[in-house]
Order: sequence, then C-alpha cells, then structure tokens
Amino acid sequence: MTPLSLNHRALTVADQIAADALRLRVDVSLIGGARVIDCGASAAGGLEAGRLMAEASMAGLGSVSIGVTRVTGDEGPAVVVRTDHPVAACMAAQYAGWEVKAGGYFAMGSGPMRAAAGREELFATIGHTEQAEACLGLLETDQPPTAEVCAEIAHKCGVPVDKLTLLYAPTNSTAGSLQVVARSIETALHKLHELGFDLSRVASAWGVAPLPPVAGDTLSGIGRTNDAILYGGQAVLHVRGDDESLAAIAPRLPSGASPDHGRPFAEVFAAYDHDFYQIDKLLFSPARATLVNLDTGRSHSAGDFCPDVLRQSFGLA
Repeated sequence: MTPLSLNHRALTVADQIAADALRLRVDVSLIGGARVIDCGASAAGGLEAGRLMAEASMAGLGSVSIGVTRVTGDEGPAVVVRTDHPVAACMAAQYAGWEVKAGGYFAMGSGPMRAAAGREELFATIGHTEQAEACLGLLETDQPPTAEVCAEIAHKCGVPVDKLTLLYAPTNSTAGSLQVVARSIETALHKLHELGFDLSRVASAWGVAPLPPVAGDTLSGIGRTNDAILYGGQAVLHVRGDDESLAAIAPRLPSGASPDHGRPFAEVFAAYDHDFYQIDKLLFSPARATLVNLDTGRSHSAGDFCPDVLRQSFGLA
C-alpha cells in the first residue's frame, strides 16, 4: 500500500461514516453487493455528513471545515478547504469527471474511484492512476444507484462489486450542497489545467466559498452551489517557479474571465439547454484567485466577488 493510495485513504473516511451512521443521519445499505451510503436523498444527512463526504471525495488528503464569510454582505457559513496534495486530492479524486450512465440512470461521479478506472484523458497529464483492491466514489444524485450501475462501476475500476463503496446525495440537500461547495480549490486547478498550466508546480492550496441555503429542488441546488464558487469562492494556490508565467495567467484564472460570467448559473445553464458541456469551460473557477510563489515570495491576484448575483441566487432579501 503506497502512502498516497487514494482509494484506501478515502475508504477510511467512508468506514467512519458507516460506523457512525445514526449520529450522521445517513443510511447504509447493500445494492448488488456494493456498500451504498445515502447521505441526503431519503436520509436526512446534515452538515457533518457533507463535510465527511467532501473529505472522502478528496481521498482523505484534504481538510474541510465550516467557517464564516461576509461575501454576500451579511455574515453566513462558508466551506473552507485546504490540502498539501492538491493534484492528487482535487484532480485525481474530487473532480466530477465521470458521467455515470447505465440503464437510464445518470449521476455525476467523483472520488478516487476515477483514479482506479483511469479512463479520463486528464490522467495522462496528471498521473495518479492506481490499481486498488477496493474503491470509493461519490454520486451527485437523488436516486440510489441500481445493481447494474454498481456492477458497471466496479468492473471499470477493476474490483469485485463487494469492494465498492458509493456515497450519494442530491444538490438540494445539506450534505450534497456542502460537498459541492467544497470544490473551490478543485475548480481553480481544473481551470489552470484547461489553460495549459503545469499543475505539478502547485504545492499546497486553500479555498473558501459561501454555503448557500439549501435549495427546494435539484436544479436550483445546482445553480446555488455553482454560484457559491463562481461569484463568492476564493482560492489561494502556493506554487513554485517563475513569476512571469504567474503574472500572465492570474488574470485568466477567475470565473470573471469567461464571457458566460455575470448571471446566476441557473440562467446560464438554461441558456445552454441544461447541458454542462456546452457552457464555456473557463467559467468554472472561483471568483477570486491568488497565486503565491514559494520561490520568490511574490503574489499574483485577480478577480472580484459578485455579492448581488449571490443574493439573487441564494434568495436573500
């Protein structure tokens, strides 16, 4: 077992969730032989379930906590994330790069099961694929996976289905909302990747985004959680290397560099017929980003928060 075995570390967090299911208000069941944990669909879930979901999605290589922000103009909760293994935790694990489809079922899949499957082009650049004995994944959905879905995921990961654990929750749940908003660092790294930046230069990272009120439906939940990062999120990345490249890329890193920026995400989403893949990829990043050069001590910041858009999205008076 290597020190950074992503699935092994994530399953340690999942075991903690399952062992404390009553306190965390989650439901644990077996579906087709896989262990499936409902963190916010039929189960009540809650803030702590969402916090642990987020840490599991980062393969146990990140710390997630609840802090305070005033980015909307009023004091409110915020999701704070930090990691000293940003590429492994956020890109190889947390990024929702797996469209889970089988027999009419659909969910966005994330977590280190992606590293075991290793099917995304992203892994050719970042590495961090692994052969795992057991796997952990997260599904953004309000429906439990079917036995067919579990079997297909296990097959693609190269593990027996009884060695697969899946956590799931919809965006209009407390846990589901929190684990999505915990992606302030991940979105910044993915934006850098899209811009052609060498992610191996990123040594550590810290991020924060406001935790929105839980939405009344999944579509509104998608809008609010995305807006939390796009218009209220901030990432500070500790990097190495020359300052010239950082100065050049910093203005392109925040969400404001995209032509789709400026409206609540629900409006943007609707304009593209609710197809994520038609939206400008460069929109998905925090509102504000800072690149701190560990070699020179210089910082390069760009971007601004949009409290008016957040208040509109969050339904705040």
